[in-house]
Amino acid sequence: MGKQISEYTLYRLRYVIGYTLIAATIITMIIVAGLFIPGGLSRNEMSSVVTSDALSFSLSSFDPQTVINLPYHLLQRFSIDLFGVSTTSIKLPSLLLGLLSALGMLLLLRMWFSGNVAVLTTILVITTGQFLFVAQSGTPSIVYIFWTIWLLVAALMVSRRARLSGVWKVVLFCLAALSLYTPLSPYILVALASSALLHPHLRYIIRRLSKVKVGLAMLCALILLVPLGYALLLNPSIGLTLLGVPSSMPNLGDSILQLLRQYFSFASPSSGMLMTPIYGLGSSILIILGLFRLFTTKYTARSYIIAAWIILLTPVLIVNPSYISVTFVPVILLMAMGITILLARWYRLFPRNPYARFAGLVPLAVLIGGMVFSGVDRYMYGYMYDPQTANNFSHDLQLANKELKDTGRGNTAFVVGKDEADFYSVVAHRGENVFVATELSPQISRSSTLIISHEAMQGHKYPVPERIVTDETSHAADRFYIYKIGQK
Repeated sequence: MGKQISEYTLYRLRYVIGYTLIAATIITMIIVAGLFIPGGLSRNEMSSVVTSDALSFSLSSFDPQTVINLPYHLLQRFSIDLFGVSTTSIKLPSLLLGLLSALGMLLLLRMWFSGNVAVLTTILVITTGQFLFVAQSGTPSIVYIFWTIWLLVAALMVSRRARLSGVWKVVLFCLAALSLYTPLSPYILVALASSALLHPHLRYIIRRLSKVKVGLAMLCALILLVPLGYALLLNPSIGLTLLGVPSSMPNLGDSILQLLRQYFSFASPSSGMLMTPIYGLGSSILIILGLFRLFTTKYTARSYIIAAWIILLTPVLIVNPSYISVTFVPVILLMAMGITILLARWYRLFPRNPYARFAGLVPLAVLIGGMVFSGVDRYMYGYMYDPQTANNFSHDLQLANKELKDTGRGNTAFVVGKDEADFYSVVAHRGENVFVATELSPQISRSSTLIISHEAMQGHKYPVPERIVTDETSHAADRFYIYKIGQK
């Protein structure tokens, strides 16, 4: 009698191979995306650095606006203080949160779906352009994914009475408290809470929770919310920002069109800071299949949570279409549900033939593999070569840091444009013998080296520089003009 398929080494090691492939893919893609593609800094990243640097730990100089995304900015401030102002240190918090988000994604999918669905979905999701982009962007965009994933993981650990469930209760409440510093996160918490109150089994679990441990977890959460409460007391309008209420009502028709283009503009894809459509055609089909399964399995806790998210977030996204990252986790779950349908339908055709069941994975693997490689290819070439996208990222910081590493430069004056002054002030503050100005002044004449940026050079007539620093990735390749004071 021949060997059963379950006896083959490749079959028995399928999950080990899958998890190893996921780990290698996550580490490789995030590091490559973070350091090389697109490799530069956007205006939003520079603004994030300025906000992180402006954090004050004194009540007398406390700015209430700084509590928005405070946990992320604290991480970025720590990274910059530890490693200096560089592209790597600016992006490092997002890279770490991206790695943790990918790990949490695998744990979440493994708890809610079968192992093969979890592996396939995770590989597919971590290679989408949206995840790679937010995981390398030195802005708080990644926290929308991080909070949602780990809130669900912690909630599932508590509901399933996992090991150290008391610790998971504290983690759950602390994550909930920290997520409230992020705009639109209150809706995520409301969706989770409403699902727990509406679903019978979840209500039963809540009634059985230890009141003492829940009280301790709530106390920890309240301590973490002290800065937010103080900021709301000083400036109540911050609450509107966290709820996603715009300062002025946008054109709803334009917002709906923008939202639809972000998901469904397959015929006319566009480029910009974030390439659209966010998901490829294959991924979108899986999402639609997931919606079909959602409506046919309405009794599960998973369906309650996803439905609550859709109901609560749709109106908010219509008036805030730029907050598209907040929908990432619900889309992941819908994609996993779509893959579940494909596998279930194939296995239903061959319920007893293990070879046919295994062979059915081959076309599915080809499909997923094609979606993965097309997503990676689109991300890499789009952010490296598409002029409408690549031009949004500047390599000026790398060029400036290279000049500042010159030990023979002496006192250095940086003359930059008004829009650049705040960012380069952060750079100068952590450099030696460097100061920043937006125009020539008598103080500059006492410097040994003068560096004028491309933006500051526009509209002015300066003498011929000693050297011009160029960047081959920019259309305006002349990025800095170097002068040695008192030298020709």
